[in-house]
Amino acid sequence: MATSELMPGSTVTLHFSLALNDGTIAFDTEDEPLTCTLGNGTLLPGLELALYGLRPDEEQTLTLTPEQAWGERRAELLKEMPRSDFPADSKLEAGQILAFSLPDGDETMGTVLAVEDGKVLIDFNHPLSGQEVIFHAHILDVDNSAIPTDD
Repeated sequence: MATSELMPGSTVTLHFSLALNDGTIAFDTEDEPLTCTLGNGTLLPGLELALYGLRPDEEQTLTLTPEQAWGERRAELLKEMPRSDFPADSKLEAGQILAFSLPDGDETMGTVLAVEDGKVLIDFNHPLSGQEVIFHAHILDVDNSAIPTDD
């Protein structure tokens, strides 16, 4: 018998938001809902766990610890780079978020913390690392048709 309950392998369409404890909204899907398959890596495991068992039209709000979300801040992800590693005409300012290419061809983001004495201090921690995150989800649709049944 088919169920509309979210489980590993479910394809879900939902609206969700991530907020900080002070009420600042860090991310939301207000303009366009997200559709993804649970377990495919689109959502963090902590976010997925909060969805299991929910059905269409249900909502869930909970606070995730840093460990359940983006982890604790790691000092080894602060990197000092020579200013010469950046284009000469680029205006680098504290708070600016830049894209960096990794050796494997992937891309990562880093936040400029300081620019001084010919050096640039970059923070490669996720901006939400080290913080509790309030996760609110509103389930719009659940599709379990791709999940094998025990029939």
